[in-house]
Amino acid sequence: MKKTTKNSKSYHWGDGCTAWQFVNTPSMSVIRETMPPKASESLHKHSKSQQFFFIIKGEALFELNGERYTIKENEGMHVKPNQVHCITNPSDQNLELLIVSEPHSHADRINI
Repeated sequence: MKKTTKNSKSYHWGDGCTAWQFVNTPSMSVIRETMPPKASESLHKHSKSQQFFFIIKGEALFELNGERYTIKENEGMHVKPNQVHCITNPSDQNLELLIVSEPHSHADRINI
């Protein structure tokens, strides 16, 4: 099935962030997100899920196990299970990204 932001379930999280679920199965999720300027999520980890974040537009600041990384358009970040992480949009423009989680990560989130 062809998936777009117009035919996919969406939800809002954090401070003005929007997500669209392209794939939502127990074994995998694929989500497109938009984070407004200066938005951030809290530090957390997943005990079972690994994730791959791919930046479509903008620039992201990742914290991963206490280290900080700037990830730009057409770059990605792989987060393995039990790695403490968060993402921030430090810029004045929207951040657009794709997140692939295997297995699905929503029930596997542990806030730090």
